[in-house]
Amino acid sequence: MSNIIQFDDFAKVDLRVGTILEVNDFPEARNPAYQLSIDFGRLGIKKTSAQITTLYTKDELLNRQVVAVVNFPKKQIAKFMSECLVLGAVSGKDVILLNPETPIENGTAVN
Repeated sequence: MSNIIQFDDFAKVDLRVGTILEVNDFPEARNPAYQLSIDFGRLGIKKTSAQITTLYTKDELLNRQVVAVVNFPKKQIAKFMSECLVLGAVSGKDVILLNPETPIENGTAVN
């Protein structure tokens, strides 16, 4: 287990459900990755990159709902500005995306 945090620390993390609208290759990334545009409803569309190319094709990702942290500061990755962090479980070099069991409204908070 990593460092113990207080509930107040966790409460600062804004986790939301969004739908992937666009998936593009990201050849400038150090490790194979995609550039994603994700619709978070009233929060708008946010962009991110994700190293999820080993388990997912672009077609499989399109219109898929995912869970992401939406209140990180923007981060420059190569010539791309990442605005959120998609969550996944890491198994070796594979990342298995976290997603709701049934479709839900974009922007719904995860508690």
